[in-house]
Amino acid sequence: MAEETRRIRLHLYDRELSVNAKASDEEYYRSAAKMISDKVNTYASIFRGKKDDKDILYMAMLDIAFRFEKESSSNDTKPFTDILGKLTTEIEDALKPQK
Repeated sequence: MAEETRRIRLHLYDRELSVNAKASDEEYYRSAAKMISDKVNTYASIFRGKKDDKDILYMAMLDIAFRFEKESSSNDTKPFTDILGKLTTEIEDALKPQK
């Protein structure tokens, strides 16, 4: 059975947007909208009058994208996989029958 899709209204900084979202994704959309609004508000409070609104939006987008990229790269599981492989080999060797 297909998951229900609903139209939700989100407030992003100074805009209202309508989005079609799966019910299970609604909280993610709301959280993302809040994060965007908070970031833009932070940069706006610092740079309002010094930078135009478009620059402030780009700065907020860059900040969010930077954090996403940094978090994505830190989720590399290869070192853990390598360690687990070595430990598995050592355990298997230790459990082999003694000659």
